[in-house]
Amino acid sequence: MPDDALSPSAKDAPGLFPAPPMAEQERMVEAILFACAAPQSLSQITARLPQGCDAAEALAHLRTRYQGRGVHLVRVGDAYAMRTAPDLGWLMQSERVETRKLSRAAIETLAIIAYHQPVTRAEIEEIRGVAVSRGTVDQLMEMEWIRLGRRRMTPGRPVTFVVTDEFLDHFGLESARDLPGLKELREAGLLDSRPMPGMAAREDDEEDDSPQTGQSELFED
Repeated sequence: MPDDALSPSAKDAPGLFPAPPMAEQERMVEAILFACAAPQSLSQITARLPQGCDAAEALAHLRTRYQGRGVHLVRVGDAYAMRTAPDLGWLMQSERVETRKLSRAAIETLAIIAYHQPVTRAEIEEIRGVAVSRGTVDQLMEMEWIRLGRRRMTPGRPVTFVVTDEFLDHFGLESARDLPGLKELREAGLLDSRPMPGMAAREDDEEDDSPQTGQSELFED
């Protein structure tokens, strides 16, 4: 019987093309899970496999094969994914990127320290006009953007704060002398359009298109 005499259903009937061996099906499922960023459901995996493959059985074999390895096959809801073994999660901690949005108080405090270092808490509060929350300072120190400097040789010997090399490295600065001005900070999204307490606006911040030469202080002394 010629091929064109076969009905569409007969052409597509299972069994005409035998499914790959189970070992090959495992490799296919393994490749799918490693390549996909999001967990894949059984139906999504099946849709990618050749006809006749048993995705459920392949997943069961894979889960057994990965037991005790550095990567496990886990079920996430109704989907499946490859994940780092729970006891090895600590190895990935230094590789995690955590995005934090600093509060206005933290940005103001950081800017004051950067432009007036070494500066004491009392001096920060005097410039801002409000008390500095301990949590704000703790957050900046936890991010390793500021550190304690030398104590002032004044009554009470208060500690001072300075920015760290990590802060400079994060913003691509060689030293605090390379800090940008007010306009550059706003363009970078580090400041909003509202004036900050104690901040002296630059002349070129008022729609001035003239070339900028040098840097201006962001805060009044």
